[in-house]
Amino acid sequence: MTFVKVNNQPVKNFDGIMKDIFNEIPATFGKTFREDVLGFPPVNIAESVNAYLLEVSAPGMEKTDFTIKLDGTLLVISAAKKEEATDASLKRIRKEFSYKGFKRSFTLDEKIEVANIEAKYENGVLKLTLPKKEETKPASQQITIQ
Repeated sequence: MTFVKVNNQPVKNFDGIMKDIFNEIPATFGKTFREDVLGFPPVNIAESVNAYLLEVSAPGMEKTDFTIKLDGTLLVISAAKKEEATDASLKRIRKEFSYKGFKRSFTLDEKIEVANIEAKYENGVLKLTLPKKEETKPASQQITIQ
């Protein structure tokens, strides 16, 4: 007896349904709500002695795709990437990844020196350095007693 597998059945059998449940559905639910539904990329924020460091995960982008604006105390990071036209001779069997635009906003406090903010994009991560202002220490002085 030989076993022949046919893929063009109009009605799925039990094995086909189980394969869909265990292969397709976990890939759908494995993504985070923030990234997929709201379109926010993950961000890491760290603090050093002299600055704050923001790391925005945005793989597949180029530095020309980003726009960084500072409106008063609001730092706005946005990105948009246009879908490239695919070759008409290629038949796409499956497409799982795409590039979505995003916009993230952060409120800065008075501790940040906004004139010296730096941004660098490397290895799929946009890194912003937000330097802290030098704290003005009151000058110490000797007070004489009369």
